[in-house]
Amino acid sequence: MRFKDQMKFVRQNIRKNKMRIFMTVLASAMGTTFLIVLASVGFGLHDTLLKDVMEQDKINEISVYGYDDGEYREINENDLDYFKSLENVKSVRHVNYVSQGPNILVDDFELSSNMISVNFDAEREAGLNLAKGDYPKADNEIIVGYHFAEYLMPTGVDPEKVFDDEGNKLDEYKFKDEIVGQTVKFEIEKYDEDDNVETKSFEVTIVGVVEKPNRDWQTNTQVYISEGLLTELEAFTGTSNAFPFAHDEYYELKDFRTFDEVYIHTDSVQYIKDLTTFLTDNHYYAYSVANEINQINILFNVAKAGLVFIGTIAVLIASIGIYNTMTMAVTERAPDIGIMKAIGANPKTIKQVFLLESSYIGIMGAVIGTAVAYLISFAVNLGIPLIIESIFNESLPEGFKFSVIPLSLIVISITICLLVTIISGARPAKRATQIDVLKAMRRDL
Repeated sequence: MRFKDQMKFVRQNIRKNKMRIFMTVLASAMGTTFLIVLASVGFGLHDTLLKDVMEQDKINEISVYGYDDGEYREINENDLDYFKSLENVKSVRHVNYVSQGPNILVDDFELSSNMISVNFDAEREAGLNLAKGDYPKADNEIIVGYHFAEYLMPTGVDPEKVFDDEGNKLDEYKFKDEIVGQTVKFEIEKYDEDDNVETKSFEVTIVGVVEKPNRDWQTNTQVYISEGLLTELEAFTGTSNAFPFAHDEYYELKDFRTFDEVYIHTDSVQYIKDLTTFLTDNHYYAYSVANEINQINILFNVAKAGLVFIGTIAVLIASIGIYNTMTMAVTERAPDIGIMKAIGANPKTIKQVFLLESSYIGIMGAVIGTAVAYLISFAVNLGIPLIIESIFNESLPEGFKFSVIPLSLIVISITICLLVTIISGARPAKRATQIDVLKAMRRDL
C-alpha cells in the first residue's frame, strides 16, 4: 500500500467522523496554544531584559575595580600599561571623581554638578560621542553632559518660582544661549585642621556636549575635565582628587596616581568572557556585562524549560482525546481492517495507517494552535501596555514585549505535539494489527 493510498484512506476516515475529529483537533490546538503562549512569556521577558542590559552597559567593556593578591590596592598607571599590552584590547579608559561638587557658574545661571577627570583620547577611542562641539585640546577646556544646559538654574531666584505647578521650568528661567563656547567659573574649597576654609576660583571653557543617554529617563549633567586640570585642583587642596580636608591622611597626594574606575574595551565581544576570566585569575576585580548576560541566560533558560514543561501537560491532556478517538476508530473500522488483512495487507501497513491518522490530527492541531498563539501574542503585546497605562498611569519602556514567539519555540511545540499524538495513537494502532480476520468479517455479516 503506497503512502498516497494511505493518506487517501486516512482522509476518507476523517470525513466520516467530522465532529469527533473536530473536537479532538480543537483539544490538540488548545494544548499547543497554551504551551506556546505560556513559554512565549519567558522568551519575551528574556529578550526585553537582555536588551535592557545591553543598552545600559557597553557589551564589549570590562570594569576593573582593584587588585587583590592577599592585600587590596587600587588600580594605578602600571596596571593601565599592563592592560594595554594584553591581546585583543582596543582601549583602556579611566575615571577619577573630583571629591567636591562645585557650583558651576555660567553667566547668570548656576548648577551644582559632579565633576570627573578623564583622558579624552581614551574616551574617544572607547566610543564617547559628542552631540555637538569638539573634544578638549587644553587643560582649561571641558565638555559637559547632554542635560547640563537644561538643568542650569538662574542665580538669586527662589527655586519655587522657577517651575510651574506641573514641575516644568518656566520659559523665562531657561538658559537659551548656546552652551558650547561659554566660559564658566567654579570654586574649589580647602579646609585646614581648624576648619578654616580657603577657596580658589577656576575659569574654563565648554567646548563640547556629550551625546544623549540611551534611555529617556536618564540625565547627564556631569562636567568632564582633563587630568591636567585635576592636577591643578590637587595642587591647591594638597589632596588626591581635590578632597577638601587637607589633614585627611587617606587622601594624601602620592607619587603615583590611582584611579577610581578603569574600563577595558576589547576589539570584539567574543573576547570579553576570556579576558574577564584571565583578569580574575590574575587577582583583579573584573566585571563585564557578559557575566551578567550569562547568568540571565541560565536563569531564563531554566524558567523557559519549566514553562514548556507546564505547557506540555496541556498537550498530554489533549492526547487523552486522541487516544479515545483512535480507539473508537479501530473499533468502528474493524471490518475494514479485516478486509485489508484478508487481501494480504501487512500488519505493519495497518499500523502505519492508524499512526498516520493520529499524526494527521496532531499536526492539524499544532498548526491551528500555532496560528492562534501568534494572534494571542500580538494581542497581549498590544493590549497589556494599554491596560497598565490606563490603570496605573505609567507607560512601559519602549520596545518592552511580554510575549515573543521565536522559531525555536514553534519547532519545540510542534515536535512535542507530534510525539505525544504518535504515542497516543501507538496502542490503538497496535491493537488494529491484532484484530482477528474471521471475527471482523463475521461482524460485518
